[in-house]
Amino acid sequence: MNKSYILALDQSTTSSKAMLLDSNGSVISSCNKKHKQLYPNPGWVEHDPLEIYENVKEILRETVLNANVNPKDVIVLSITNQRETVIIWNKETGIPVYNAIVWQCRRTSEMCSELKAKGYEKMVMEKTGLVLDPYFSSTKIKWIFDNIVGVKEDAAKGKLLAGTIDTWLIWNLTGKKTFATDFTNASRTMLFNIRKLKWDKELLEIFEIPENMFAQIKSSDEIFGTTAKEELFDMEIPISGVIGDSQGSLFGQNCFKAGMIKTTYGTGSSMMMFTGKFFKSKKGLVTSIAWGIGGKVEYAVEGILRSTGDTLNWLKDELKLIGSFSEADDISEKNIDTEGVYFIPAFAGLGVPYWDSKAKAAIIGISRKSTKENIVRAAIESIAYQIKDAIELMSLETGINPKEIRADGGLTKSKVFMQFQADMLGVKVVKTEIEDLSLMGSVYLAGLGIGIWKDLEEIKELRMQTTVYVPQMNDRIRDEKYNGWKEAVKRVLTVNN
Repeated sequence: MNKSYILALDQSTTSSKAMLLDSNGSVISSCNKKHKQLYPNPGWVEHDPLEIYENVKEILRETVLNANVNPKDVIVLSITNQRETVIIWNKETGIPVYNAIVWQCRRTSEMCSELKAKGYEKMVMEKTGLVLDPYFSSTKIKWIFDNIVGVKEDAAKGKLLAGTIDTWLIWNLTGKKTFATDFTNASRTMLFNIRKLKWDKELLEIFEIPENMFAQIKSSDEIFGTTAKEELFDMEIPISGVIGDSQGSLFGQNCFKAGMIKTTYGTGSSMMMFTGKFFKSKKGLVTSIAWGIGGKVEYAVEGILRSTGDTLNWLKDELKLIGSFSEADDISEKNIDTEGVYFIPAFAGLGVPYWDSKAKAAIIGISRKSTKENIVRAAIESIAYQIKDAIELMSLETGINPKEIRADGGLTKSKVFMQFQADMLGVKVVKTEIEDLSLMGSVYLAGLGIGIWKDLEEIKELRMQTTVYVPQMNDRIRDEKYNGWKEAVKRVLTVNN
């Protein structure tokens, strides 16, 4: 195994990243490339699937080339991906009928309201573990059917395929030979019965979507197929370790015992608790499949936050208040108080525990003395407050009070943010040496699939913990700040909570 390498792909909301790792799980090289964010109308978010696929091929090749490694020594390709984002394409030509509609997109808010009014919400939750919200894939597919000429008719004739990003990439990388997804991605479509573990006929009928559009479902550690010689390298590489990004992070963080929690700070954020067994939420957490290994499925509950890292993108790209994320960190370190300013980043509505898709972003508490620095600090603090919202609901529903939170993602670079997060939660927040835990989760699963590692105990030995942030804020100040956040949020809500 000395000359055996794992090639790993993380196809995320804003970019695609590839890594080459050795059989000890150490990173040899990496490559990253952004793709365009398309906003055709307010609240709409799209990606070009063809651009994403070309970017993916480019960075996979470049990562191996930069490491001066012979592609013949790459023994597996793993894939983790942004979830819920959905594509419909022609199975003969491979051409998408429309852009990928991204998980952030709010265009189907009215459709969800209509479905709720018809009384479908309880049934959807029972079957899928999900709330009836535009976040998930089903209403996005229905929108394409209803708005793009000829799509519904072609689907009925069996000419079209539909899938999340993992399915699209696997189908293309295998030269159109493998049409498959894994349990985690399927569980985010709102069309998959997470108890019966199959595409749900009743839901498909409600959304008027033919079942033959959807992929075969596999465990994450199965072999999904092999890359085609004409697509990537002049040899075939097995594909294994396929998992949605948040579940990949849960696995990469070694959250293998019920009650263990991780948070991933990305464009949006996911707070996920491993439950093992199916857990039914009553107050807005979503239940998903944590992973399937060896044909056995286990479960997790999740709190979804729609705009976290994307809040800083907005400050940088639209308002030009900061030139980089590190500048936001520097500003926040020098300005430890927002002077009563709260930033509500409801750019795509609000997720857990509010589930208000019509809420609008706002900056609350501005006075004549408010400064750019106050707003930047408030934006960073808003991420920690949202995580606290999710954790409080998890504790209330499950009866489990966490002793630590395992954190990953780009924001873990910020010592200021990580300390404030620990202060707000009142528990330690633990950072690992590698930020890309979603990617590492897929790597570990691929390694299990092809026999590099034999079991979860060996996977645990690979985890590298580096920094522990311990709460330092007193209870009175914590409560004052958090109560101020909750009052500010009330100002933007359009639904009763």
